[in-house]
Amino acid sequence: MREKCIIHANGKHSEECATREACPGEMQVLNFRNLSTGYGHRVVSTGLTAGLQAGKVTCLLGPNGAGKSTLLRTLAGYQHPLDGEVDEVSADTIGVVLTEHIDAMGLKVREVVGMGRHPYTGYFGRLSAEDERMVDDAMRLTGTQEFATRLFSSLSDGERQKVMIAKALAQQTPIILMDEPSAFLDFPSKVELMLLLRNLAHNQGKAILLSTHDVGIALKTADMLWLMQDGGMTTGTPSELEASGYMDRFLGKSRAYI
Repeated sequence: MREKCIIHANGKHSEECATREACPGEMQVLNFRNLSTGYGHRVVSTGLTAGLQAGKVTCLLGPNGAGKSTLLRTLAGYQHPLDGEVDEVSADTIGVVLTEHIDAMGLKVREVVGMGRHPYTGYFGRLSAEDERMVDDAMRLTGTQEFATRLFSSLSDGERQKVMIAKALAQQTPIILMDEPSAFLDFPSKVELMLLLRNLAHNQGKAILLSTHDVGIALKTADMLWLMQDGGMTTGTPSELEASGYMDRFLGKSRAYI
């Protein structure tokens, strides 16, 4: 089990693990190396190297425009990388929760969660008994059974986010990517959401990656941090990044408000 390993913006590992062939311990389920992301000829970030770990919550932090959403969309396969390598994973391996609102007009909560099973239901989209069981499990894990029969459009922002997580869980994917899931939530709901995600990662073995601006909550609840800044990325556990002094440099003057 590794004690300390920070992957710096230049892609190099910290000295403690530099002599090892690979960082031992946690199973990495999605790796990318020297990755460049962007749109057309516009490069947003470059030289990104990291691995997403099963059973852990990873928070992607950085200022607006740093490339967080672009990286998530690239890892999800929604856009091509400009350069570098990304592990090839099938569509049924990754569940994605983006900030765009889904078209759920007239749909009840259970029906929205059931949409997570549609890739497996065939032409007519009918849920089998096994599909229904997976929907039940996803709603139980996220605490959404109590409003299963309510219209999705009637839910609060926090309730909607829980439903979207349940939908992703119903897909039974080992990897879940989320783009700022706590953006419109009040502080108690932000904390509740992060604790839910950590519980799902630790108890269900999910690899969860989410972008967020809630640095204080991420420092206290995330297993891993990916810090994007100035076109590059540095990764490590919160304690590793704190001990190295990198968090202070990353946060700058805003550190006083965390």
